[in-house]
Amino acid sequence: MRTFLRRLGTALLFLAVALCFAPSVVPPFLDRIYYRGAPTAHFDGAHFFNPEDRLHPPQAAPPARFFNRWLTGDGRARWPDRVGVTPTVPPGRVEGSRMLVTWIGHSTVLVQTAGLNILTDPIWSERASPFSFAGPRRVRAPGVRFDDLPKIDLVLVSHNHYDHMDLATLKRLWVRDRPLIVTSLGNDTILRGAGIDARAGDWGQTIPAPGGAAVTIERVHHWGSRWGVDRNRALWSGFSVRLPGGNIFFAGDTGWGDGSWPAEAARDGPYRLAILPIGAYLPREIMQPSHMNPDESVAAFRRLGARTALGVHWGTFQLTFEGIGDPPRRLAAALKAQGVAPDRFVATDVGRPFEVP
Repeated sequence: MRTFLRRLGTALLFLAVALCFAPSVVPPFLDRIYYRGAPTAHFDGAHFFNPEDRLHPPQAAPPARFFNRWLTGDGRARWPDRVGVTPTVPPGRVEGSRMLVTWIGHSTVLVQTAGLNILTDPIWSERASPFSFAGPRRVRAPGVRFDDLPKIDLVLVSHNHYDHMDLATLKRLWVRDRPLIVTSLGNDTILRGAGIDARAGDWGQTIPAPGGAAVTIERVHHWGSRWGVDRNRALWSGFSVRLPGGNIFFAGDTGWGDGSWPAEAARDGPYRLAILPIGAYLPREIMQPSHMNPDESVAAFRRLGARTALGVHWGTFQLTFEGIGDPPRRLAAALKAQGVAPDRFVATDVGRPFEVP
């Protein structure tokens, strides 16, 4: 019975993922128009796009190859069902120039500084999926229990994939704290549909935030979708947050692209802290357009000119083929190869707060 349920869960997982990768087989009625506006350098009037892809289209392998290899286990590392986590209880506030950072899991990070509590791509749900009964399941529990979370002032939502825009968590935050939620164009439509207010902006737009902070929507290299045929109806982004004690940069989810986006974002620095993805990168021939590997993450860190970085987007949901502990190991090797001190770009344990110099 257990084997049957596991196979059923795997089949449903791939049904969910296929919705995002195979628009031609998804019923057209699942399409949504999240944003209307005049064409721009990254919006054709109907869909957003990465400008560099128009000049040099990425040579990605067919997604079907990913699904076939996943089902056969060809090259896919086996993750444990669970990894133990000791949750922490953050302080209510961190005042002044002190900056306390806690990786809660996946791309969810709590940044506390200048009396502000900032949360990135919050997900407390058990699965990163449109379904509560199937899809990528959490291996590590959140490093902070939701009920132990201090009042949140600012939430950054990078794009609409289920592992980054978790409506159940965002609804709980909105009902409890009424934070300012900042996202990129079109994603506010999805949030409002769930009864959640949000401010959306285009790349380069700056939105005032509590405590004298300001959030600039930054260009990164990714894509968006909830149901496949709505692919790229909403924009993806990173964020720079201007703060009295030093700016932070959150990349959301991104591939390397042509490598120009971190240099572009560096103009809104200097950054005291950069939060960069280091996981979900194998098999490379499929994931390269969407997700950086640790070598590229270190290169992005160097182009950003940040003082310190935290590696995220690993070890929580198995989305790709690498082993659960491979991203931090490869990060250490990349730092050594590129001549970056290991204490400048860290991959911490879930729930272990650290002070940013």
